[in-house]
Amino acid sequence: MLVESHPRSQAAPPEPTPRGRNAVRAAGLFAAVGALLLVAVASVAVGARQIPLDQVWHGLFHFTGTDTDVVVREVRVPRTLLGVLAGTALGLAGAVMQALTRNPLAEPGILGVNAGAAAAVVSAVSFLGVTSVGGYVWFAFLGAAVVSVLVHALGGSRAATPVRLALAGTAVTYALYGYVNSVQLMDSAALDRMRFWTVGSLASASMDVIRQVGPFIAAGVLLALALARPLNAVALGDDTARALGTSPVRTRVLAMTAVTLLCGAATAACGPIVFIGLIVPHLVRSLTGPDLRWILPYAAVLAPVLLLGADVIGRVVTRPGELQAGIVTAVVGGPVFIHLVRRRRMAQQ
Repeated sequence: MLVESHPRSQAAPPEPTPRGRNAVRAAGLFAAVGALLLVAVASVAVGARQIPLDQVWHGLFHFTGTDTDVVVREVRVPRTLLGVLAGTALGLAGAVMQALTRNPLAEPGILGVNAGAAAAVVSAVSFLGVTSVGGYVWFAFLGAAVVSVLVHALGGSRAATPVRLALAGTAVTYALYGYVNSVQLMDSAALDRMRFWTVGSLASASMDVIRQVGPFIAAGVLLALALARPLNAVALGDDTARALGTSPVRTRVLAMTAVTLLCGAATAACGPIVFIGLIVPHLVRSLTGPDLRWILPYAAVLAPVLLLGADVIGRVVTRPGELQAGIVTAVVGGPVFIHLVRRRRMAQQ
Protein backbone atom coordinates (compact mmCIF):
# COMPACT_ATOMS: atom_id res chain seq x y z
CA MET A 1 0.00 0.00 0.00
CA LEU A 2 1.30 3.30 -1.03
CA VAL A 3 1.34 5.93 1.65
CA GLU A 4 1.48 9.57 0.64
CA SER A 5 4.58 11.11 2.09
CA HIS A 6 4.61 14.65 3.37
CA PRO A 7 7.76 16.71 3.32
CA ARG A 8 9.04 17.50 6.76
CA SER A 9 8.30 21.04 7.72
CA GLN A 10 11.41 22.94 8.56
CA ALA A 11 11.07 24.92 11.75
CA ALA A 12 11.89 28.60 11.42
CA PRO A 13 14.92 29.69 13.37
CA PRO A 14 14.00 31.13 16.75
CA GLU A 15 13.78 34.88 17.03
CA PRO A 16 16.70 36.34 18.95
CA THR A 17 15.90 37.56 22.44
CA PRO A 18 16.09 41.31 23.22
CA ARG A 19 19.33 40.64 25.07
CA GLY A 20 20.69 38.81 22.04
CA ARG A 21 19.68 41.65 19.70
CA ASN A 22 21.35 44.18 21.96
CA ALA A 23 24.51 42.09 22.04
CA VAL A 24 24.58 42.02 18.23
CA ARG A 25 23.98 45.77 18.08
CA ALA A 26 26.74 46.41 20.60
CA ALA A 27 29.14 44.24 18.61
CA GLY A 28 28.22 46.15 15.46
CA LEU A 29 28.84 49.46 17.23
CA PHE A 30 32.30 48.29 18.30
CA ALA A 31 32.97 47.29 14.69
CA ALA A 32 31.87 50.74 13.54
CA VAL A 33 34.29 52.33 16.03
CA GLY A 34 37.02 50.13 14.59
CA ALA A 35 36.15 51.29 11.08
CA LEU A 36 36.32 54.91 12.24
CA LEU A 37 39.77 54.36 13.72
CA LEU A 38 40.97 52.79 10.47
CA VAL A 39 39.68 55.59 8.27
CA ALA A 40 41.12 58.17 10.70
CA VAL A 41 44.53 56.53 10.37
CA ALA A 42 44.13 56.59 6.58
CA SER A 43 43.21 60.28 6.74
CA VAL A 44 46.46 61.06 8.57
CA ALA A 45 48.63 58.75 6.46
CA VAL A 46 47.21 59.44 2.97
CA GLY A 47 46.95 62.77 1.22
CA ALA A 48 47.65 64.81 -1.88
CA ARG A 49 51.32 64.70 -0.92
CA GLN A 50 52.78 61.21 -0.60
CA ILE A 51 54.59 60.76 2.72
CA PRO A 52 56.12 57.42 3.75
CA LEU A 53 54.55 55.80 6.79
CA ASP A 54 57.71 56.05 8.87
CA GLN A 55 57.76 59.82 8.33
CA VAL A 56 54.06 60.00 9.23
CA TRP A 57 54.88 58.19 12.47
CA HIS A 58 57.79 60.56 13.08
CA GLY A 59 55.59 63.60 12.55
CA LEU A 60 53.01 62.28 15.02
CA PHE A 61 55.27 61.25 17.88
CA HIS A 62 58.72 62.76 17.25
CA PHE A 63 57.97 66.24 15.93
CA THR A 64 61.15 68.11 14.95
CA GLY A 65 59.74 70.83 12.71
CA THR A 66 60.60 69.39 9.30
CA ASP A 67 58.25 70.01 6.37
CA THR A 68 56.74 66.53 6.57
CA ASP A 69 56.32 66.82 10.33
CA VAL A 70 54.44 70.10 9.87
CA VAL A 71 52.18 68.58 7.19
CA VAL A 72 51.32 65.62 9.43
CA ARG A 73 50.96 67.41 12.77
CA GLU A 74 49.52 70.77 11.74
CA VAL A 75 47.56 69.90 8.58
CA ARG A 76 46.45 66.27 8.52
CA VAL A 77 45.77 65.74 12.23
CA PRO A 78 43.49 68.82 12.58
CA ARG A 79 41.82 67.88 9.30
CA THR A 80 41.07 64.40 10.61
CA LEU A 81 39.77 65.69 13.94
CA LEU A 82 37.52 68.21 12.20
CA GLY A 83 36.24 65.45 9.90
CA VAL A 84 35.29 63.38 12.94
CA LEU A 85 33.54 66.31 14.62
CA ALA A 86 31.70 67.51 11.50
CA GLY A 87 30.73 64.00 10.41
CA THR A 88 29.34 63.20 13.84
CA ALA A 89 27.40 66.46 13.86
CA LEU A 90 25.87 65.94 10.41
CA GLY A 91 25.03 62.28 11.00
CA LEU A 92 23.30 62.99 14.30
CA ALA A 93 21.49 66.02 12.88
CA GLY A 94 20.11 63.92 10.01
CA ALA A 95 18.96 61.13 12.33
CA VAL A 96 17.27 63.59 14.71
CA MET A 97 15.57 65.45 11.84
CA GLN A 98 14.23 62.23 10.35
CA ALA A 99 12.87 61.13 13.71
CA LEU A 100 11.44 64.53 14.55
CA THR A 101 9.64 65.05 11.23
CA ARG A 102 8.90 61.35 10.61
CA ASN A 103 10.37 62.03 7.22
CA PRO A 104 12.95 59.55 5.87
CA LEU A 105 14.09 62.17 3.34
CA ALA A 106 14.94 64.75 5.99
CA GLU A 107 18.57 65.86 5.96
CA PRO A 108 20.25 69.19 6.77
CA GLY A 109 21.36 69.65 3.17
CA ILE A 110 18.08 68.65 1.56
CA LEU A 111 15.85 70.67 3.90
CA GLY A 112 17.92 73.82 3.44
CA VAL A 113 19.41 74.01 6.95
CA ASN A 114 22.99 73.98 5.66
CA ALA A 115 22.08 76.51 2.97
CA GLY A 116 20.61 78.83 5.60
CA ALA A 117 23.78 78.63 7.65
CA ALA A 118 25.88 79.20 4.52
CA ALA A 119 23.87 82.28 3.48
CA ALA A 120 24.20 83.78 6.96
CA VAL A 121 27.94 83.12 7.06
CA VAL A 122 28.56 84.63 3.61
CA SER A 123 26.51 87.69 4.62
CA ALA A 124 28.58 88.10 7.77
CA VAL A 125 31.84 87.77 5.86
CA SER A 126 30.90 90.09 3.01
CA PHE A 127 28.84 92.81 4.71
CA LEU A 128 30.12 92.81 8.29
CA GLY A 129 33.74 91.88 7.72
CA VAL A 130 33.64 88.85 10.02
CA THR A 131 36.61 86.61 9.24
CA SER A 132 36.99 84.11 12.10
CA VAL A 133 35.01 80.94 12.64
CA GLY A 134 34.32 82.01 16.21
CA GLY A 135 32.75 85.18 14.83
CA TYR A 136 30.51 83.81 12.13
CA VAL A 137 29.47 80.59 13.87
CA TRP A 138 26.71 82.62 15.56
CA PHE A 139 25.41 83.71 12.17
CA ALA A 140 25.45 80.06 11.09
CA PHE A 141 23.26 79.16 14.07
CA LEU A 142 20.81 81.95 13.22
CA GLY A 143 20.62 81.00 9.53
CA ALA A 144 20.11 77.31 10.33
CA ALA A 145 17.32 78.04 12.81
CA VAL A 146 15.45 80.48 10.57
CA VAL A 147 15.51 78.19 7.54
CA SER A 148 14.41 75.18 9.61
CA VAL A 149 11.24 77.06 10.60
CA LEU A 150 10.73 78.46 7.09
CA VAL A 151 10.96 75.09 5.32
CA HIS A 152 8.63 73.47 7.83
CA ALA A 153 6.09 76.24 7.25
CA LEU A 154 6.38 76.07 3.45
CA GLY A 155 6.02 72.30 3.57
CA GLY A 156 2.66 72.54 5.31
CA SER A 157 3.64 72.46 9.00
CA ARG A 158 1.75 69.56 10.64
CA ALA A 159 0.22 68.52 7.30
CA ALA A 160 3.64 68.28 5.67
CA THR A 161 4.52 65.12 3.77
CA PRO A 162 8.07 63.90 3.21
CA VAL A 163 8.03 64.83 -0.49
CA ARG A 164 6.52 68.29 0.18
CA LEU A 165 9.19 69.00 2.77
CA ALA A 166 11.90 67.83 0.39
CA LEU A 167 10.52 70.05 -2.39
CA ALA A 168 10.26 73.05 -0.07
CA GLY A 169 13.79 72.44 1.18
CA THR A 170 15.13 72.11 -2.35
CA ALA A 171 13.45 75.37 -3.44
CA VAL A 172 14.81 77.27 -0.43
CA THR A 173 18.26 75.73 -0.92
CA TYR A 174 18.49 76.83 -4.55
CA ALA A 175 17.26 80.32 -3.68
CA LEU A 176 19.82 80.71 -0.89
CA TYR A 177 22.69 79.36 -2.94
CA GLY A 178 21.73 81.78 -5.69
CA TYR A 179 22.04 84.53 -3.10
CA VAL A 180 25.39 83.15 -1.89
CA ASN A 181 26.78 83.04 -5.42
CA SER A 182 25.55 86.57 -6.15
CA VAL A 183 27.23 87.96 -3.02
CA GLN A 184 30.48 86.23 -3.85
CA LEU A 185 30.48 87.48 -7.44
CA MET A 186 29.93 91.05 -6.27
CA ASP A 187 32.60 90.79 -3.55
CA SER A 188 35.82 89.36 -4.96
CA ALA A 189 37.46 89.31 -1.53
CA ALA A 190 34.62 87.21 -0.14
CA LEU A 191 34.86 84.94 -3.18
CA ASP A 192 38.56 84.34 -2.56
CA ARG A 193 37.97 83.54 1.11
CA MET A 194 34.90 81.34 0.61
CA ARG A 195 35.28 79.57 -2.73
CA PHE A 196 36.36 76.24 -1.19
CA TRP A 197 34.17 76.64 1.87
CA THR A 198 30.93 76.94 -0.12
CA VAL A 199 31.32 73.48 -1.68
CA GLY A 200 32.15 71.81 1.64
CA SER A 201 35.75 71.10 2.50
CA LEU A 202 37.98 70.12 5.41
CA ALA A 203 40.95 71.94 3.87
CA SER A 204 40.73 74.93 6.23
CA ALA A 205 40.99 72.77 9.35
CA SER A 206 43.20 73.94 12.18
CA MET A 207 43.33 73.39 15.91
CA ASP A 208 42.00 76.92 16.38
CA VAL A 209 38.90 76.10 14.31
CA ILE A 210 38.40 72.90 16.30
CA ARG A 211 38.62 74.78 19.60
CA GLN A 212 36.04 77.29 18.38
CA VAL A 213 33.39 74.87 17.10
CA GLY A 214 34.17 71.85 19.30
CA PRO A 215 32.16 73.01 22.36
CA PHE A 216 29.06 73.68 20.25
CA ILE A 217 29.24 70.29 18.55
CA ALA A 218 29.85 68.57 21.89
CA ALA A 219 26.78 70.27 23.36
CA GLY A 220 24.69 69.28 20.34
CA VAL A 221 25.90 65.67 20.51
CA LEU A 222 25.08 65.32 24.21
CA LEU A 223 21.65 66.90 23.73
CA ALA A 224 20.84 64.69 20.72
CA LEU A 225 21.87 61.49 22.51
CA ALA A 226 19.86 62.48 25.59
CA LEU A 227 16.75 62.85 23.39
CA ALA A 228 16.79 59.22 22.18
CA ARG A 229 14.07 58.01 24.57
CA PRO A 230 11.82 61.10 24.23
CA LEU A 231 12.04 60.92 20.43
CA ASN A 232 11.13 57.22 20.57
CA ALA A 233 8.05 58.18 22.57
CA VAL A 234 7.09 61.04 20.23
CA ALA A 235 7.36 58.65 17.27
CA LEU A 236 4.41 56.74 18.75
CA GLY A 237 2.21 59.84 18.61
CA ASP A 238 1.73 62.86 20.84
CA ASP A 239 -0.98 61.26 23.02
CA THR A 240 1.10 58.15 23.63
CA ALA A 241 4.16 60.29 24.35
CA ARG A 242 2.26 62.25 26.98
CA ALA A 243 1.01 59.00 28.51
CA LEU A 244 4.64 57.88 28.76
CA GLY A 245 5.59 61.10 30.54
CA THR A 246 7.20 62.87 27.58
CA SER A 247 6.33 66.40 26.52
CA PRO A 248 6.14 66.48 22.70
CA VAL A 249 6.56 70.27 22.55
CA ARG A 250 9.63 70.29 24.77
CA THR A 251 11.12 67.35 22.87
CA ARG A 252 10.67 69.13 19.52
CA VAL A 253 12.17 72.36 20.83
CA LEU A 254 15.19 70.56 22.28
CA ALA A 255 15.60 68.49 19.11
CA MET A 256 15.62 71.59 16.90
CA THR A 257 18.11 73.17 19.30
CA ALA A 258 20.37 70.17 18.89
CA VAL A 259 20.03 70.27 15.09
CA THR A 260 20.82 73.99 15.04
CA LEU A 261 23.92 73.55 17.20
CA LEU A 262 25.17 70.59 15.14
CA CYS A 263 24.46 71.99 11.68
CA GLY A 264 25.48 75.54 12.50
CA ALA A 265 28.85 74.57 13.97
CA ALA A 266 29.65 71.98 11.29
CA THR A 267 28.69 74.35 8.46
CA ALA A 268 30.66 77.23 9.97
CA ALA A 269 33.77 75.05 10.12
CA CYS A 270 33.53 73.08 6.86
CA GLY A 271 30.91 74.67 4.67
CA PRO A 272 27.64 73.05 3.56
CA ILE A 273 28.34 69.32 3.14
CA VAL A 274 25.24 67.47 1.92
CA PHE A 275 23.82 63.94 2.05
CA ILE A 276 25.85 62.74 5.07
CA GLY A 277 22.75 63.08 7.24
CA LEU A 278 20.61 61.27 4.66
CA ILE A 279 22.73 58.25 3.77
CA VAL A 280 23.99 57.27 7.21
CA PRO A 281 20.65 57.10 9.14
CA HIS A 282 19.15 54.95 6.37
CA LEU A 283 22.11 52.59 6.53
CA VAL A 284 21.94 52.51 10.32
CA ARG A 285 18.21 51.72 10.47
CA SER A 286 18.79 48.68 8.27
CA LEU A 287 21.25 47.45 10.91
CA THR A 288 19.60 48.44 14.18
CA GLY A 289 15.88 48.83 13.51
CA PRO A 290 13.89 51.92 14.52
CA ASP A 291 15.18 52.31 18.09
CA LEU A 292 16.86 55.72 18.36
CA ARG A 293 18.84 54.58 21.38
CA TRP A 294 20.92 52.64 18.85
CA ILE A 295 20.40 54.73 15.71
CA LEU A 296 21.94 57.86 17.22
CA PRO A 297 25.21 56.28 18.49
CA TYR A 298 25.63 54.38 15.23
CA ALA A 299 25.06 57.55 13.20
CA ALA A 300 27.55 59.45 15.37
CA VAL A 301 30.23 56.86 14.55
CA LEU A 302 29.49 55.94 10.92
CA ALA A 303 28.89 59.47 9.58
CA PRO A 304 32.53 60.55 10.17
CA VAL A 305 33.61 57.32 8.47
CA LEU A 306 31.77 58.46 5.34
CA LEU A 307 33.02 62.06 5.54
CA LEU A 308 36.66 61.14 6.18
CA GLY A 309 36.49 58.48 3.47
CA ALA A 310 35.16 61.07 1.00
CA ASP A 311 37.92 63.47 2.03
CA VAL A 312 40.63 60.84 1.53
CA ILE A 313 39.21 59.91 -1.89
CA GLY A 314 39.15 63.57 -2.89
CA ARG A 315 42.80 63.99 -1.93
CA VAL A 316 43.92 60.90 -3.83
CA VAL A 317 41.99 60.89 -7.12
CA THR A 318 43.18 64.32 -8.28
CA ARG A 319 46.77 64.33 -7.02
CA PRO A 320 48.54 66.70 -6.68
CA GLY A 321 45.32 68.73 -6.55
CA GLU A 322 42.32 68.11 -4.33
CA LEU A 323 38.62 67.38 -4.82
CA GLN A 324 36.59 68.79 -1.95
CA ALA A 325 34.79 66.32 0.31
CA GLY A 326 31.45 68.05 -0.31
CA ILE A 327 31.69 67.26 -4.02
CA VAL A 328 32.45 63.58 -3.34
CA THR A 329 29.51 63.22 -0.93
CA ALA A 330 27.21 64.94 -3.44
CA VAL A 331 28.27 62.52 -6.20
CA VAL A 332 27.56 59.56 -3.91
CA GLY A 333 24.44 60.96 -2.24
CA GLY A 334 22.58 62.20 -5.30
CA PRO A 335 21.74 58.74 -6.70
CA VAL A 336 20.86 57.53 -3.18
CA PHE A 337 18.39 60.39 -2.75
CA ILE A 338 16.76 59.70 -6.13
CA HIS A 339 16.44 56.02 -5.23
CA LEU A 340 14.78 56.82 -1.89
CA VAL A 341 12.30 59.24 -3.49
CA ARG A 342 11.34 56.74 -6.20
CA ARG A 343 10.97 53.95 -3.65
CA ARG A 344 8.63 56.04 -1.48
CA ARG A 345 6.52 57.08 -4.48
CA MET A 346 6.18 53.48 -5.60
CA ALA A 347 5.20 52.45 -2.07
CA GLN A 348 2.51 55.14 -1.97
CA GLN A 349 0.95 54.17 -5.32
